[in-house]
Amino acid sequence: MANTTDNVSSEGLDIKKIAVIGSGSMGGGMALLFAEKGCNVSLQDPSNEAMDGIMDQAKEEGFGDRISKHSDYKSLCSSLDSPKVFVFSLPHGSVGDGVLGGLMPYLEKGDIIIDCGNEHWKNTERRQGKCVTRGIRYVGCGVSGGYQAARRGPSMCPGADDQTLDLVLPFLRKVAAKDPKGNPCVGRAGTGGAGHYVKMIHNGIEHGMMSAISEAWGIMKTGLSMSEDEIGDVFEKWNSEGELQGTFLVKIGADICRTKDPKNGERVLETVEDKVVQDVTGEEGTGIWSNEEAVEEHIPAPTLSAAHYFRLASADRAQRTRAQEAFGGDFPAQKLDVKDKAAFLEDLRVATYTACLAAYVQGINVIDRKNKEVHWNINFAEVLQIWRAGCIIQADYIASVLEPIFAEFREKDTMNLLFEKTVANDLKKGQPALKRVVVEAVIGDHVIPAISTSLDYIKYQTGLELPTQFYEAELDYFGKHMYDKKGEDPKGAPTTGKYHFEWKRA
Repeated sequence: MANTTDNVSSEGLDIKKIAVIGSGSMGGGMALLFAEKGCNVSLQDPSNEAMDGIMDQAKEEGFGDRISKHSDYKSLCSSLDSPKVFVFSLPHGSVGDGVLGGLMPYLEKGDIIIDCGNEHWKNTERRQGKCVTRGIRYVGCGVSGGYQAARRGPSMCPGADDQTLDLVLPFLRKVAAKDPKGNPCVGRAGTGGAGHYVKMIHNGIEHGMMSAISEAWGIMKTGLSMSEDEIGDVFEKWNSEGELQGTFLVKIGADICRTKDPKNGERVLETVEDKVVQDVTGEEGTGIWSNEEAVEEHIPAPTLSAAHYFRLASADRAQRTRAQEAFGGDFPAQKLDVKDKAAFLEDLRVATYTACLAAYVQGINVIDRKNKEVHWNINFAEVLQIWRAGCIIQADYIASVLEPIFAEFREKDTMNLLFEKTVANDLKKGQPALKRVVVEAVIGDHVIPAISTSLDYIKYQTGLELPTQFYEAELDYFGKHMYDKKGEDPKGAPTTGKYHFEWKRA
């Protein structure tokens, strides 16, 4: 066996050759990025056409000699240095197990696999367990930013033991996105499956933010009868100043509103069907998993959940069509009777920001609870740096609010952001705008699941007189589930009550 320490220095592993398994849009983009940064890249993919496309693009860009393709694992592994380094860019699920099984006969102690797919964290930890017995290092690395960022530098979220991260982080820093200060958007997410877990929750937050921004677009387009160019100008302004400053999803919203097809001059957005199908078709599992995790960890995450249900409803347009026929029509959004358009647009901006912040709060609270349960030693300061640029939930103002909180995460007994004054103040400040927008939108039959549920979230997370008092009484009535009496449990921990009342004798 070759000496696996030959390429290791105090600055980590000097990775000069790398195998990329999976040549789709993300894997292909990363392969070109690695080659551009000086690596020799060996490709492996079932599609020769996909590999040829990457090689042709590399030739056009002047580094075609650094990329080769391989049809079998033996040839692929022979093309690498020792330790061998692999990047997976594969669909989630059994595909990764198949690839790992195929590689196993050719792997040696010290070889490294960096799984850059949107994999479920439990699959990642299972594979880590399988690899560790052979001395193989397996990194679960969430990658964000889409196919364009994969090519120019994505946000990267690796999770593994400290020694393995010491080896790979210097390389990942070379290829990761850079924030405005030039710092790479990659860091130690934590041990075990932390990298894929944090990326999964990132995607849950992303869905909440996307829903809120889409709902705002719908209100402007139909409720205020604004043109796409006018909405694009609003999004551009929102992204340039105030609480939505530097928010990637708002920034690209301006581009989407303005873009026309050069072939026919048609506005592209107006040709897009209202279907988000990725959760249903199996292309993406992270939205489903992030909501499952919120439920499993008993963390209220209604902005994330409402956004997910909205996506599911949109995906099945056939079902919506049949339901509309059964109803004899639908409830079309109406023009809003707004007396001061500028003031309402300001309310809409603040409401959209508040929903985005609520999505962040909910996602971080899920991560915090999971981290306490499984002891991944998640580094929240580095997680925030990972989200600074290159990722979909990049939001410069929100990052500035969270930075001092995340910097002191080791001194805190909890990272529950609802307990932080700066976050609480922004949510409180946004509540009146949320309320005004929700009132107008409800009257006008606008669909606003993420915005409206964010309003409820703020109210019930701070309320101490909830109608669940009646809920609890009904549970005790029919199920003898017990209840606490008012004033007897000042701490209010979620424990089973001490009392039962025989509301009606059997």
